Amino acid sequence: MKATAKAHPIQGLVKYHGMRNEELRLPYHDSISVCTAPSHTRTTAEFDPDRSADEYVVDGERVDDRGAERLEGVVDHVRERAGIDHRVRFESVNDFPTNIGFGSSASGFAAAAVALATAAGLELDRPELSTIARRGSASAARAVTGAFSHLRTGLDDADCRSERIETGLEDDLRIVAAEIPAFKHTAQAHEEAADSHMFGARMAHIHEQIATMRNALREEDFDRAFELAEHDSLSLAATTMTGPSGWVYWQPETLEVFETVRTLREDDVPVYFSTDTGASVYINTTVDHVDRVESEIADLGIDTRVWGVGGPATVLEESDALF
Repeated sequence: MKATAKAHPIQGLVKYHGMRNEELRLPYHDSISVCTAPSHTRTTAEFDPDRSADEYVVDGERVDDRGAERLEGVVDHVRERAGIDHRVRFESVNDFPTNIGFGSSASGFAAAAVALATAAGLELDRPELSTIARRGSASAARAVTGAFSHLRTGLDDADCRSERIETGLEDDLRIVAAEIPAFKHTAQAHEEAADSHMFGARMAHIHEQIATMRNALREEDFDRAFELAEHDSLSLAATTMTGPSGWVYWQPETLEVFETVRTLREDDVPVYFSTDTGASVYINTTVDHVDRVESEIADLGIDTRVWGVGGPATVLEESDALF
């Protein structure tokens, strides 16, 4: 009962903030994201009747405390659905920087959900698998379905699941990832989201943003889609900054990237910035302009990576197993 899976991290385009149910990780509102590739998480899971305890290892380090609790929530749900009580050996590796705002929890729990469900013998489609991944991270639900995906809000698994949005922008989008290391506290920010006086304002306009983003993607309108993603990043930051803890994720380098992007846009380059809860920046542009954009960001002394659009979480061959 062993399986290995791979998933890509996500860039939030219309981001969720805060959860109405912490245990099931049900967000207050819908969200849309795009997976970034070739960055990925690879995970192997094995249910073993001879094991006496669960074991979780991520990037070579044993996971305990809060991290283990979140994994256990996913593992226990899979065990319950499969009708087994075997202990699990779980190992995962990332090939990109984690915990600096590049969606590593999304790819991590997406790969975990697919590997665990497959190892347990569950035969589920990706929307169903997304409900398992969501128990670890709501963003992970969208990493299961991949590419451009929409996670709907709801009070149960029948409603709160991810679906893919088909769009021709998948081929043309290029993402320059500006790496700005700064530890982030996403979980804490979600916990106090509703305490911000800006949260009500965000809830008032989020449904219109979701509808507009879906329409822009379907019509393959790059500028409308990614201008909206840029504005949503500013809206999210306003909400986190005005919560009780006053989270400020951006660093001076973050603001330098913003200004560089705006200068490029004045020169008719189709380029827009986007951030999640972190200091690092996604710079969204097209195939024809990615080399210039990447060069301008690198000239700031910031490490960069260039990504395209990643597909859904997938099961890998036995030869790809981590143990």
